[in-house]
Formats: sequence, C-alpha cells, structure tokens
Amino acid sequence: MDNITKDIERVGLINNRFYPCPKTPNCVSTQATDEKHKIDPIFYERSLEEAFTKIISIIESIKRTKTVIKTENYIHVEFKTALFKFVDDVEFYFDDNEKVIHFRSASRIGHSDLGVNRKRMEKIRNLFLNK
Repeated sequence: MDNITKDIERVGLINNRFYPCPKTPNCVSTQATDEKHKIDPIFYERSLEEAFTKIISIIESIKRTKTVIKTENYIHVEFKTALFKFVDDVEFYFDDNEKVIHFRSASRIGHSDLGVNRKRMEKIRNLFLNK
C-alpha cells in the first residue's frame, strides 16, 4: 500500500502519511500541522468496509469525479471544476486501528482556490456523518 505515487503530482502515501501540502492555500489535509492547511478527519464506528463503501457512494454522487486508485484502505480521486476543468486531487486513507478517515485535497495548479478544497471536504464529511 505504501509508496502509491503519481508522476503528475505528489499524491499517495509514504508510511501511511500523505505528502505535505504546498505552501499555497489551495490544499487541506487532516495530517497537516499548520492551521492554514489543517482540517478535521472523519471518524467512523462500524467496519472499514462500510466506511469505505459509504465514501465511494458519496464520491460517485458528485459530478465530474474520476477514481484513479482504489485499494482496501486508500482512494485517490480527481475532481474536475465545471468551468475551467481544473483538476483537484483528493485522497482518502482509512486507518481502521483508529477508526478514522484521513484525507487530503489539493489543487494541481494555481495559488488560491477560494476555499474550494476545504468546502468540498467539509461537504463530504457532512454527507458521511448524516447519511
């Protein structure tokens, strides 16, 4: 599972950790330590399989998404913006020992995303918790 990477962007896991967010404000991560990039993870109570299926269902309900990688505890999805077709990379890592879903969402290009990545991940968390 470790060292899942892609040449285009720094995505994937190294020792169950995402790559750090760049200094730009167009990235959020549950594993970030600075306030600008940090976002709360999603906690789950049931099985890994149920949490995984639920996240997949949520992702598939959102327009302009493409699942790139899916393993038993990791998902990499591309979200494409409607107007300019910019791609954001979104990753989910399921830590079943802690019953937590870590995620990272980052724009591939540009500097500011006007909060799009944070809003998307807050929406996904809310859908997960209220579904």
